[in-house]
Amino acid sequence: MKYAVIGTSWITEEFIMGANLVEGMELLGVYSRSYSKGKALAEKFGAPRVFVDLYDLARNADVEAVYVASPNSLHYEQSKMLLKAGKHVICEKPITVEPEQLAELQAIAAENGKVYIEAIMYMFNPVRPKLKASMQALGNITSAHFDFSQLSSKYPAYKRGENPNIFNPAFATGCLMDLGIYCIYPALDLFGCPKNIWSTAQFLESGADSSGTTVFSYDKMLLTMTWSKIAQGFCGSEILGDGGTVTIDSISQLNGIRFCRKGGEPVEVVGETPKHIIMSHEAKALLDFATKPEETAERYAEASRMALAVSTVMKKIRTQSGIVFNV
Repeated sequence: MKYAVIGTSWITEEFIMGANLVEGMELLGVYSRSYSKGKALAEKFGAPRVFVDLYDLARNADVEAVYVASPNSLHYEQSKMLLKAGKHVICEKPITVEPEQLAELQAIAAENGKVYIEAIMYMFNPVRPKLKASMQALGNITSAHFDFSQLSSKYPAYKRGENPNIFNPAFATGCLMDLGIYCIYPALDLFGCPKNIWSTAQFLESGADSSGTTVFSYDKMLLTMTWSKIAQGFCGSEILGDGGTVTIDSISQLNGIRFCRKGGEPVEVVGETPKHIIMSHEAKALLDFATKPEETAERYAEASRMALAVSTVMKKIRTQSGIVFNV
């Protein structure tokens, strides 16, 4: 599958490195508004084409799929154009800002016989079944806490008076959209939709949410989630039961998973895997969904349902927390 990428950031490089591990994936081109940035990335990874006009990319018959890693506010319009042009699309999280946009684009993809998925490590990570299996020994699960607190490399620039995209509501960004989504995916996948949701957030002067807390309540358990882009967390995440506890160093990558029992030594369930290798499974899913539609129909449907469920819940969290975008 010949594909192109939109964006030249580090996450795009990670995806390309991951896709390079997948037999059948071939990088054809790079789109950037800056020709010099696009050319530099294309040369680094041996891509023969550089696009500075999105319409040229959409019209190019050789491009079969596109990885979209532009600012969040551009995901909907760019993905819509590409899907209508007959391209398969894998779009960085959050796949769209609004759940209604996602439902619309999923329908367009289905009408055109194309694949449209969210580039989210959790859903396509092969250790996901191992996490679920490790929970079987927990007994009665009474609580869980998922945390993704990562001090942003852009925060010093913000404190100097600059306004990086990630802290600018005009780009539909902020902590929930950037980090919180990594907690919401496993929450819904492992425990289903909650009976109640309580959310709150802290804000920067720019209007972007800098950190947040959300509680999901279920019949017999509570799940708390925290995220921050202005502080670095080290405690990780936990799922607690009366038979033991599963600890997770990285909820986004599902790295460092251990089963712990009171009075016993922790047992490793999953070790550490580099990010680009984890992202290779996203590229492999895109290829499989596009080339083996009947064989992968159930997995594709699950990914589509989960993306819409997460988007819907995130909209509720934004509303409760007062998160507003100037899009």
